[in-house]
Amino acid sequence: MEIIKEGPKGVTEEGRKVATDRCVEYKEAIQDYIDAKKNIPCGLDLNGQYESNKTRILSVLKAGEHEWNDWKWQVRNQIRDVATLAKIIPLFKDEFDQIKKVEKEVRWGISPYYVSLIDPDDPFCPVRMQSVPSIQEALDSSIVTEPETILYNSPAPCITRLYPDRLIINVTNACSMFCRHCLRRRDIGSENVLYARESIKEAIAYIKQNTEIRDVLLTGGDALMVSDEYLDWILSELDGIDHIEIKRIGTRTPVVLPMRITDELCEMLEKHGTVYLNTQFNHSREVTEASAKAVEKLTKAGVQVGNQTVLLKGINDNKHVMKKLMQDSLKIRVRPYYIFHCKKLEGIRHFRAHIEDGLNIMEYLRGYTSGMAVPTYIITAPAGRGKTPVNPNYILNTNVDGQVLFRTWGGHVMKYDNER
Repeated sequence: MEIIKEGPKGVTEEGRKVATDRCVEYKEAIQDYIDAKKNIPCGLDLNGQYESNKTRILSVLKAGEHEWNDWKWQVRNQIRDVATLAKIIPLFKDEFDQIKKVEKEVRWGISPYYVSLIDPDDPFCPVRMQSVPSIQEALDSSIVTEPETILYNSPAPCITRLYPDRLIINVTNACSMFCRHCLRRRDIGSENVLYARESIKEAIAYIKQNTEIRDVLLTGGDALMVSDEYLDWILSELDGIDHIEIKRIGTRTPVVLPMRITDELCEMLEKHGTVYLNTQFNHSREVTEASAKAVEKLTKAGVQVGNQTVLLKGINDNKHVMKKLMQDSLKIRVRPYYIFHCKKLEGIRHFRAHIEDGLNIMEYLRGYTSGMAVPTYIITAPAGRGKTPVNPNYILNTNVDGQVLFRTWGGHVMKYDNER
């Protein structure tokens, strides 16, 4: 093979000058992000703070390192009373009474691990806002529900079906951390429930009878709150159905309880063929060494991990914050998949950003970072009509002198020859 010192031929001095000028433009286009990201904390850089918080939590709970790394201990010791929480993080003015008021209406609980991610001195810490109940939940007196999603989309026990070739099996209502923005907050009840095998068997029978179903999502609650054995049984049942091509698991444990991703779990998942796992990182502060190790175990077992972020006001409704989250998740091999627009439901409306904010974020991602870091922005249609993508419009006119008029990610208006 011939070695050419100057690289590919055909690049002129003038071409180098044009390229250099364009590179100056590119750098200027993201300089605001370069400056802003210095002030957006990523969990991978905060291990010292997390260790300090963990030491304090273990002291309060009278436990040690061994217990901390046991996911079942984490679940048993979920922080679910205000008095215990107040020993771990300082509660701000009136917050104690406000939490007591909220818990009369809806359930709350935080894994000790996720509490350790909270900046105790910041009332607007994105982890705190997602996990500690806010008085705004109780002040939202509107009753906005979507009964159609459950009433008219469940053809068999534990099933939700919104699409032609795929459906959901709900396996439990349990979660290791009850997110304050959860759209199912009214459905989880006050006690953990594992849905019975008989109900799951009826769901499996429905799938067997409907051969157009090729994709099944196990969720809840959190699908990884069931035992390895129970999950293994469900996956084995799905493996035995010829028309099922892929299985998916919906879980937030890599974010809020990474010790749930055990070697035993991964060995079990590996034997079930094509398995995808979708989780939910909403801020770079959640991307930690522990979550990175959990994802590494999953990927080594052949499980592909995707991320479904929720657009949340005051947490990630900022173009720089969202961009850094997408980039940080890719660092630990989590592929951005969706950005969900927060639904208009009772008790969570204070988390709702404007659709224009979401579109502005999408505008700022496309072209300004790698395509792998650009998820699909989704609005969930009312009445159980499923996910609808919403994106900036790049097509300006489909017929300008026989050509398509469009704009590039950088704002350049151009024509494209549409001839075949």
